[in-house]
Amino acid sequence: MINVPNINQSAINNSGTITSQPQTVPANVSQQNNTTPNYTATIYPQETVSVYNPSENAPKLTHTSWFYINDVHGKMTNMERIYNISKEFDSTPANVMASKFFSESDSVSKFKVSSGDIILGEEIIPNTVASQFLNWSGFIASALGNHELDITKPETFAKFLSESNYKMLAANVDIDPNSPLANKIHKSMITEKDGVRYGIIGIAPPDMHERVKLNDTLKDFTIYDVEETIKRVQAEAKRLKEEEGLKHIIVLSHGGNQLDKQLAKDSQDIDIIFGAHTHNLIKGITEGENLFYSKTGEPVIITQAGKDGENLGILNVSFDQDGVIKKAQNNIIKTRDYNRPLFIKDTVENILGKPEVVGRVRSAVAPPENRLIENNPHSNLITDAMRTQLGTDIALLNAANIRGYFSQGPIDTRLLTDISPFGNKMMILELSEKQIVDAIKYGLKTSFSRASNKPGLLLVSGMRYTGTKQGELLELEFIDKNNQVHKIDINNPRTDKKYTVAADDFFATGGDGYLESNKNPNFVLQKFNVDKNVLAADYIKKLDQPIDITDDKRIQIV
Repeated sequence: MINVPNINQSAINNSGTITSQPQTVPANVSQQNNTTPNYTATIYPQETVSVYNPSENAPKLTHTSWFYINDVHGKMTNMERIYNISKEFDSTPANVMASKFFSESDSVSKFKVSSGDIILGEEIIPNTVASQFLNWSGFIASALGNHELDITKPETFAKFLSESNYKMLAANVDIDPNSPLANKIHKSMITEKDGVRYGIIGIAPPDMHERVKLNDTLKDFTIYDVEETIKRVQAEAKRLKEEEGLKHIIVLSHGGNQLDKQLAKDSQDIDIIFGAHTHNLIKGITEGENLFYSKTGEPVIITQAGKDGENLGILNVSFDQDGVIKKAQNNIIKTRDYNRPLFIKDTVENILGKPEVVGRVRSAVAPPENRLIENNPHSNLITDAMRTQLGTDIALLNAANIRGYFSQGPIDTRLLTDISPFGNKMMILELSEKQIVDAIKYGLKTSFSRASNKPGLLLVSGMRYTGTKQGELLELEFIDKNNQVHKIDINNPRTDKKYTVAADDFFATGGDGYLESNKNPNFVLQKFNVDKNVLAADYIKKLDQPIDITDDKRIQIV
């Protein structure tokens, strides 16, 4: 049975609260004060001694339970677990799942929604599984994330959406009417459950052009900035309220936490924002963090469940007759607490093929808490495989490419895909010392200066470097094939000194901005129709078994 925290003192300590007692705000606060609610609102999540007298005159509440995910990033083993939890969510009565929130007499409507980035990479077969996962699990809608546009051909993406039972939503994009994607992505949708209609609006990332490079699918899109996005979402919410008569407006946002907070405070018709993109893990409900008040003083709740399908959320919300949130409970569930059902695992393997065991891990250091801005020993096996298998001087890989970690036990090809799921094709490049130094400096400077820590540090093999949390590069060394160390002058790197570099086509063509965007760069020496996981599998087979994942401190941040 799904075990979400009951609304009691033990749950307060683990998941956060607004206050130790239900918070009641006077009903006569002026509407001109946008920071203070102007009506009586009781938002829990802890004590459920109901303020609603169970008499004939008690207000009628609409009870809902929202199963939400975001930024799963093609992690199929976690998709299998999420599927398992979703079916338990379907079969478990809401008053059993959250016994201190819902009563036995409450009729609870259940929904499943996604805030985007479920797909990742351009490989068709894994993306087919990711799209089908949403169908199998019963999701009704998903926001358009940037990784959905990893599908480089618009006709391929259109085919996926044609076979989907869920709606893809983005109110802040316009699509070329001649595109195969025309009429496949919607601004909003209306869903009805138990006689109540709900409006659901989508948001695509306003920084889509920074996150997706040189992509035929992207050419069909016009994507609006943060300011225009908020205006368009507000207009769509107003339309749903006035023209459709809806009292419950939900937003699936792949716009990031700052946009979500601004939208919550600047709008007046929105109740819940299921967020994504910045990979925040938001537990409980805390005023000023994920509980805000709209221009008319009504509460707006924001959620986000981290990244890579490591967690999912269940948000329980009760609305009054005017569609105003009267109580709410936000629960975060770790997906690894649940098994991968054998039948769904077999279904996935029937599509992908059976994984091949290529090695075994004897011991492994803990993965970093933030893979974007910390040295990551679990990436070393991948970058070393790239350099060794292609016979280059060094290997370079963007940190965001690594989405998992090794642990004690067998290594199979499914695990390698989970760790590095993008499927970008490999290349051998010839880069100057200056190009390499500038790329490493770019990774340091941008990752530590942005709240999102994107795009992340540049991972290396055949090199080691030291940087600061202020984003400065202090020292860089090249380690040749004879294990000799050569210090590089980071202040005056040479333009005439060249290195052969193992990298993927995303990095080579300017993905994430480490190099200049160029669909056909002149420094490419050789292209391969394989991704880095093929190289990693072949490399691991050659190692003495079992192997140890250790920290050689090739990247140090001081």
